[in-house]
Amino acid sequence: MASHSHSAADDVQSRISPTCPSSTSEILSHAWHHDVAGLKKLLDVPGKASCQDPVTGETPLHAAIRSCGPFSPASSSTPATTTVIASSGATGGHEVNVEDAKAAVHELFLSGAIWNDVDDHNETPGCVAWRLGRTELYNLCVEAGVRAELLFGLLDGYEELSSGSEEDDEGMEEEETQENGHEAEAETEVEENGETNDAEATEPTFQAPKTDAEQEVKSETYLRSKLTYSDGKLVDDDGNGVMMAWETEIMRQSVDALLPNKEEGKRILNIGFGMGIIDSMFAETKPARHHIIEAHEEVLEHVSNPESKFGSTWEESAPERGAYKIHQGRWQDIVPQLLERGEIYDAIYFDTFGEDYGQLKMFFTEYVPGLLDQYGIFGFFNGLGADRRICYDVYTKVVEMHLTDAGLDVDWKDIDVDLKGLEEAGKGEWEGVKRRYWTLDSKLSPLGTLYARPNLIFF
Repeated sequence: MASHSHSAADDVQSRISPTCPSSTSEILSHAWHHDVAGLKKLLDVPGKASCQDPVTGETPLHAAIRSCGPFSPASSSTPATTTVIASSGATGGHEVNVEDAKAAVHELFLSGAIWNDVDDHNETPGCVAWRLGRTELYNLCVEAGVRAELLFGLLDGYEELSSGSEEDDEGMEEEETQENGHEAEAETEVEENGETNDAEATEPTFQAPKTDAEQEVKSETYLRSKLTYSDGKLVDDDGNGVMMAWETEIMRQSVDALLPNKEEGKRILNIGFGMGIIDSMFAETKPARHHIIEAHEEVLEHVSNPESKFGSTWEESAPERGAYKIHQGRWQDIVPQLLERGEIYDAIYFDTFGEDYGQLKMFFTEYVPGLLDQYGIFGFFNGLGADRRICYDVYTKVVEMHLTDAGLDVDWKDIDVDLKGLEEAGKGEWEGVKRRYWTLDSKLSPLGTLYARPNLIFF
């Protein structure tokens, strides 16, 4: 789990600022001390469960988790109901009962607390729990995140899950703000006598720290953008990383799973050429059929040059006419044509850029069953929320539920990701790239079956 790091900034004096409004300070204090009875009396107004210190951004969830301090291996054998001493920096030497902390977190979620609000260190409550090694509290945050995202997916057509953009996460937070009552906080409260409470109405609000996240990249915008191939990366004209060479090992393991034993003569469909990393690996297996769908004009121009591995010479080397082909256009237009022609594939891989999760979900729900051979395997690049551990874990569970709804049994396995050169934004592999879109040292790869039909693998 986490390194269980702790700093002086985790103490109560640092997290509840002197200028914090008294009503917010009172709630944060009760949350910090896991006083559930006291919290219940204060959370009867919509939005109070997600109030924030205007300086530190501390929410009641942050406070309830942070006050536990870092997990100590020495206490790992201590029964959950037994009181343990947390770091004095976090609690001022007060004893902490983990069960009380869980009860406080549970009560806050019941009262509408937002799972992914960030503080002044750009940490969500789940991020704090992960850093402190508080597994049980972290899992509560993941479960709450899953519930929230499933709800918003039903309300908003699943647009909340995208290709892992931190900016998209911020957009989701704004939606959740509206649904969970932050707007109610900004509205003027009316007292029982009918007069407005101006003090409450003018309370200062917390401004989340700005990040280097890009604006949400829409497919139409991306397809019109200028692309640059350089130094092992493909970036658009706004500096967004479309594909990078560090992904090669992930792609290699993906091919190993999609084509067990690298059998020759398989029928392959790949959606999203990019730098051609995975297609080069597919080509080495001498497939009977190798179809690629690519929509960006500059990628297509790059592929058509005489030095390309996937130009006319590659197409002419096919076992039969049309067996090796790059289909030019959006997959939403090409795939229905492939279905009409009765094309069937042994391996399908999906890795597009600039599309929201709804498009991926539509693909594996509506098209994969018709395109995949009875014993075929389907995979996609699972990078949803990969710039933040809590988001990755939440979105992975949401995807699993949707796959189950589509008739899939899914088993997950880890793929190790070497973070050498990926540690810091703007440096190493990220030099010249606007956003560090991957921060995790492992990647979840689910294995699934669709009843007695195809096997599906997701990376």
